[in-house]
Amino acid sequence: MTLLTDDQKMLQETAASFLAEEGSIPKQLRHWRAIGCNDGFGHGLWKQFAELGLTGICIPESHGGMGLGATEAALVLEEIGRNLTPSPFLGTAVVATRAIAGTAHAERWYPGILSGEAVLALAVDEGPRHAPEFAALEARREGNGFVLNGAKQFVVQGASADMVVTVARTGGAPGETDGITLFAVPRDVAGLEVDNVALVDSSKTARLRFDNVRLDADAVIGEVDAGWKPLKAALAAGSAGAAAELVGVASGTSAMTLDYLRQRKQFGKAIGEFQALQHRAAHLYSEIEIARAAAFKAAALLDSGSEQAELYVSVAKAKAADVASLAVREGVQMHGGIGMTDEHDIGLFMKREAVLGEMFGDIFHHREQVARLSGY
Repeated sequence: MTLLTDDQKMLQETAASFLAEEGSIPKQLRHWRAIGCNDGFGHGLWKQFAELGLTGICIPESHGGMGLGATEAALVLEEIGRNLTPSPFLGTAVVATRAIAGTAHAERWYPGILSGEAVLALAVDEGPRHAPEFAALEARREGNGFVLNGAKQFVVQGASADMVVTVARTGGAPGETDGITLFAVPRDVAGLEVDNVALVDSSKTARLRFDNVRLDADAVIGEVDAGWKPLKAALAAGSAGAAAELVGVASGTSAMTLDYLRQRKQFGKAIGEFQALQHRAAHLYSEIEIARAAAFKAAALLDSGSEQAELYVSVAKAKAADVASLAVREGVQMHGGIGMTDEHDIGLFMKREAVLGEMFGDIFHHREQVARLSGY
């Protein structure tokens, strides 16, 4: 059981109440899916996030934010996962906020994030698997700026973003961490082609093509050739956040399944009374608690700046993805025939788990990271 401070408990209760009411599946996910929304989320809800101060969780108090960290973000993300709330919270308020921290771009974009007006995205992946060090998008010096050529894919909410934090190569070769630079690319820049794609869970991602995209030197986030460190920090925050959201997906699935086991009757009694189903439900409960402990341990280590944070973030992401996969499969199966229908919400959890499991590296990527960091 995660031990929370009084302030963290208050934040958790606020997020839980808000998202259960305003961010619930029928009110948000099904609505935006039904009307074919290009964003996949509601900007009105995003502004409500801002009104509660949630968009500024990871923004320092000196910039008007709450000055909190990965642990508090995890509390919100677990509730987002539990309710399948479509929002740019993870990509904007957690990942992009971390990527631009301490730079002039924080001064430019933090106010919009705080007000719920701005949406930011991260463009890092180029191949079929998450491999940030293999970024090959070229950023060539020209005059007082740079010219970008190449492509990115799986840019979550990339078509909705006002600015895309883009990973490009100003030196070195793909596979090397030296020579990576982060750029702030505005949505309306000339030469940027955006292909908006719907994912299986109805969220949106984008394929970006850079065709002689010209940027001023001011577009550099941090220092030229020194983007690996802030990128790692942003990806770690994203992986830890995705782990927490996966725990929420697993918890939401489990709660819905347990409720069904109590109500559905077969042979004159509730199917939850059958021992075989009780054993499976108990096993799932224990696995979710382990995943939750791993997710909050990773967040706590990130907040403390521990050298072990990188290891535990990968442990948490791999474990949470594994447990969420188990939870959604058990949930659909225990619901029987109705679990296979789109009309029942249980299947929506399976779709969200499939997408979250791939974000910031899938289970195999993070297991390999754990092995490497453990000396294997």
